[in-house]
Amino acid sequence: MAVRVRGWALNRHKPPETTEPCNAGGGGELVLWTAIKHIQTTEHDVLCIVYTGDVDATKDEIIAKVNSRFNIALDPDLLHFVFLHKRKWVEDTTWPRFTLAGQSIGSMILAWEAMSLLIPDLFIDTMGYAFSFHVVQLLGGIPVSAYVHYPTISSDMLARVASRKKWHTNTDTVASSFVLSFAKLIYYRIFALFYANALRKASFLMVNSSWTKNHVDAILASTETLFGRVVSRFLEPIGPSGPRAETRTVFPPCNTSVMARQELTDRQRLILSVQQFRPEKDHPLQVRALHALLQKRPEWRAGPQKVELVLVGGARNAADSARVDALKALCKELDVEDNVVFVVNAEYLQLLSLLANASVGISTMVDEHFGINVVEYMAAGLIPVVNASGGPLQDIVVPVDGEPTGYHATDAESYAHALEEALTLSPEAELAMRRRARAHAVKKFSVDEFTKGWAASGWRDWRRNVKAERERAKVAVAQKGAHEKKAE
Repeated sequence: MAVRVRGWALNRHKPPETTEPCNAGGGGELVLWTAIKHIQTTEHDVLCIVYTGDVDATKDEIIAKVNSRFNIALDPDLLHFVFLHKRKWVEDTTWPRFTLAGQSIGSMILAWEAMSLLIPDLFIDTMGYAFSFHVVQLLGGIPVSAYVHYPTISSDMLARVASRKKWHTNTDTVASSFVLSFAKLIYYRIFALFYANALRKASFLMVNSSWTKNHVDAILASTETLFGRVVSRFLEPIGPSGPRAETRTVFPPCNTSVMARQELTDRQRLILSVQQFRPEKDHPLQVRALHALLQKRPEWRAGPQKVELVLVGGARNAADSARVDALKALCKELDVEDNVVFVVNAEYLQLLSLLANASVGISTMVDEHFGINVVEYMAAGLIPVVNASGGPLQDIVVPVDGEPTGYHATDAESYAHALEEALTLSPEAELAMRRRARAHAVKKFSVDEFTKGWAASGWRDWRRNVKAERERAKVAVAQKGAHEKKAE
């Protein structure tokens, strides 16, 4: 996103593992559109500019989809789109090897195209491509800042490589080889220092959760180690990193006011999953958890006690569609296909209906940076069953007055156990948990709380500085004109 007085811009990219277009309907997108809506409402002389690679969509189509998916009505007169044609350079398919470095270089190519088309007054990255800051400052000479949903590299990623643990970012080939693991660890550590150098260029820095803040702070602190100081000497030719900006936690906006209108009683025996069909969301674990649950409770396969898992998610491309097909095949293999329902690319009203009727909300992503879907579950009155990591563990599904607001799990068996507990609570305990979860979500993660945090982030200081600089420039021009006229 970029911003101007009358012109600022929000950069529309995303972290390397989660790249998506600006009208894909993802949860992280809600930050972008809510921020723009807030600015349009409070700052009438500011024009928001969205750089996007969605060249197959028009401005009107994107705005209509934002309204349909997020119930956010945007003013087209205060919003402008700059369409980019080099998005392939940030796609993971372009960089099958050295993906982090490749996509970061690709983001610099994309930023070059963006700055060639329009230079704003302020550049805010909401997608996780901090390396674009180098190009933006070089070509535009403007302040840069970021809202970080997920750090491009984290200490967890470094730890997994060091421990040679197989992961979707650490293949079995690398994990099984000491030499390859050691080489990748050095690559990651050097990349982390380049990433920290880029983040230090930000005038203000927002993060979406305690988990993200801890990791971003750790990456920024890595430049202060002996290894970091040595490598940083080689970064000086691309510009000094500058002083470290304060990392401020601003929880993403969640449409809790609409969700909180749902009734808390008379829920159907539905386990709802609202997550895009991406590898890191680990939908197969949800299917295996359902299989384990039905093995323990065969009477829940059919009849009045039938339990269904409803998988709701966006499919961005052919790869996502292929993952949906693979999930359907897994359901058939595990003999749970009659208990699984797929809802791909659901509209907002359809999602609201599902949230109003489901009993349990499930999330299986490990190290989920925040988890807007989990907040929506809780606000809508669902009992959350989430992974014991990241934002859902540290910020969202936390005790209130010593009482639980949901369940945490790690594998198929523990998820099955948690689901069984959630579905067998007494009516009194079930209603009490739904109420606690809703009250916590509505209070802590509302749109109002987000806009307060956004307003306090430092961008208003930038706006005042821009206005003051323009006034000084006007005075200087006027004085110069007066002097020239007097000389004549």
